[in-house]
Amino acid sequence: MKTYTRILGAVALGILGSLALPACGADVSYKLIKEIPVGGEGGWDYLAVDQFARRLYVSHTSKVVVIDIDKDAVVGEVADTPGVHGIAIAPKLGLGFTSNGRENKASIFDLKSLKTSSKVATGENPDAILYDEGRKQVYTFNGKGKSATVFDAQTGKVEATIPLSGKPEYAVSYPKAKRIYCNIEDKNEVAVIDTTTHKVVSTWPIAPGEEASGMAFDSENKRLFLGCGNKLMVMMDSETGKVVASVPIGQGVDATKFDRATGLAFCSCGDGTVTIAHEDSPDKLTVVQTLKTEPRAKTMALDPKTHRIYLASAKFGAASEQPSSGKKQRPSALPGSFKVLVYGMGE
Repeated sequence: MKTYTRILGAVALGILGSLALPACGADVSYKLIKEIPVGGEGGWDYLAVDQFARRLYVSHTSKVVVIDIDKDAVVGEVADTPGVHGIAIAPKLGLGFTSNGRENKASIFDLKSLKTSSKVATGENPDAILYDEGRKQVYTFNGKGKSATVFDAQTGKVEATIPLSGKPEYAVSYPKAKRIYCNIEDKNEVAVIDTTTHKVVSTWPIAPGEEASGMAFDSENKRLFLGCGNKLMVMMDSETGKVVASVPIGQGVDATKFDRATGLAFCSCGDGTVTIAHEDSPDKLTVVQTLKTEPRAKTMALDPKTHRIYLASAKFGAASEQPSSGKKQRPSALPGSFKVLVYGMGE
């Protein structure tokens, strides 16, 4: 059974460095460490950490901004990624991948030079993207196409197109079990994909959760964490599909992350909060902090080395009214205000 002693043991081994958590989860306290200015114009979506190269990849409209997370400074960009949503990293191959929603393609780029080597045709509006280490394949989850495109990470050759029951959101890979788990947002279910046959082998309801977007995975205890649109974080058994626990979160969740060393699960929400819960046991979650961030800072990445979390944010203008309909348009990010917020604890 996982308890807070695992956290203390990690400290004793030096895994957490200067971070020392007491036995009481209520004392977990993340706080703002710094802001990394990025600038530019337009919106954003996913962020991804390469913990080995110490880089953070941040989607930004038609490019991916690359940040050195040891120096907290922008060091480059991956260009020509129209409508980029997600970024996946294959460190051993030296390759990265992006899902470009506006052109229905995925880019393959070199992690050192950041140059794009090729593009792969996908289904309509590729959103989330992941790299499956087990078979060295990349999956794009195509929102409007209601499908997943699978291609060889090195050659870009499309291996399969997997029909899905609805709109896919985020997904995680478990190579040991030859499984990929994907949220089907509009069906309130999780699709289980066999990576050998490229077929959906199970679909699991997520009740009491609804409209799940973010997903994270604890491979040790075989637990999935789902950030749900009805203000719940749901914990699910990845072998049976049984929902074993849930806790309340904020409004407008997008990303969900899990830190194996600390046993902490995070849901970042558009209402300007991150709910942090501890996996007390494989069947129990406890909220230990509701972190105040910034409105619309709902996408997030986690660095397993430092246990810091990164959220994209910007300043926004006032909502405008459409002359033809009289309806309010969402406010746009103010030019030059785009940034990354860095949160940590024990610093």
